[in-house]
Amino acid sequence: QGRFTLLRDTRTDGSFLVHHFLSFYLRAGCKVCFVALLQSFSHYNIVAQKLGVSLAAAKERGQLVFLEGLKSCLDLLFGEEEQPAQPSPLQFLSTSDLRALFDFVRVSLTPADGDSWKGPVLLVDDLSVLLSLGAAPVAVLDFIHYCRVSVCCQLKGNIVVLVHSNEDSEDEENELVVNSLCHHSDLILWAEGLATGFCKDVHGQIKIIKRLSLRQAAEQDLVQIYQYKIQDRNVTFFARGLSAAVL
Repeated sequence: QGRFTLLRDTRTDGSFLVHHFLSFYLRAGCKVCFVALLQSFSHYNIVAQKLGVSLAAAKERGQLVFLEGLKSCLDLLFGEEEQPAQPSPLQFLSTSDLRALFDFVRVSLTPADGDSWKGPVLLVDDLSVLLSLGAAPVAVLDFIHYCRVSVCCQLKGNIVVLVHSNEDSEDEENELVVNSLCHHSDLILWAEGLATGFCKDVHGQIKIIKRLSLRQAAEQDLVQIYQYKIQDRNVTFFARGLSAAVL
């Protein structure tokens, strides 16, 4: 409880980690607020069904609060009907801050009378899209900071955020956000593409960084590196050099 997990991908797609955490927390009985900025609800629902979880059923019973970012953006930019009583969480498209999005998260995860969920979870896929939509890096970092205070500290919940990064990228704003989040994360799962290129038996490697130094200044961060292969319904992990292509 109270942990901030950063999912980072470089030269590969780390979406499989998002699907894992989404199905994991729903099966665990947690209240989940999913800010989905990259794909549609039907996409996430199809993948979740392969993992044995129904997002539609979770929404109906109030366990899952789903923000479909793509649809919300279109409704906000091109929608003809105005709903002043229900401001869009993506109001930052016309204003300068992410306060409306934070209020959406806070209200969604604040426990109501009669709730029996084990704990609140905020899941964001992916944070880099906010920058592409025009949000300033400072506004994005402020949003995460306030979410950590509300979800992790006050509600004793967890936050899982996916960001894309490229060390050779000229997108300085995105790299600023990624590096800042790395310094504040309790756990970093960094998925990377293979430097040698495509391999049918190894889809990439994942670096697991447990930020022990964040809790105790004298401690060294614990780093573990595995390679992985994504299959239809699960992901296989193995030590480097022990894939089927080698053995």
